[in-house]
Amino acid sequence: MSFNNLDTLYRQVIMDHYKNPRNRGSIEGEHMTVDMNNPTCGDRIQLQLQVEDGKVKDAKFDGEGCSISMSSASMMTQAIKGRPVDEALKMSDIFSNMMQGKEVEEDGIDLGDIEALQGVAKFPARIKCATLAWKAMEKGVDEEKQG
Repeated sequence: MSFNNLDTLYRQVIMDHYKNPRNRGSIEGEHMTVDMNNPTCGDRIQLQLQVEDGKVKDAKFDGEGCSISMSSASMMTQAIKGRPVDEALKMSDIFSNMMQGKEVEEDGIDLGDIEALQGVAKFPARIKCATLAWKAMEKGVDEEKQG
């Protein structure tokens, strides 16, 4: 597949997650909530996580922002649901490296639709948009471990 076709496919995946977000809404029952925002562009997210027995049982989000931040939140919640917390954090590390333009070793972890965001690394001003949901997840997991 040529670069232009791949770029077009990635753009379509991003816009699909933006227009049809997965896991948007609220978790019923006991959960943790993390609010974060990106003051440079106005993106904001409220991430809800339900962690049981070391696994992310459920993940939902709400918020406002650009197509990159909202589609990244949709992709992230979809990717981490059902995974062990350590694996979700490993995914976050892989994603962070991808956003920094570093060579990424996936260590057997399938990133799925998240790969569509790799082009964001070419636009430094948009990296914070893409990583907002991931930073919220890291913060929530850290608070869960300490609490």
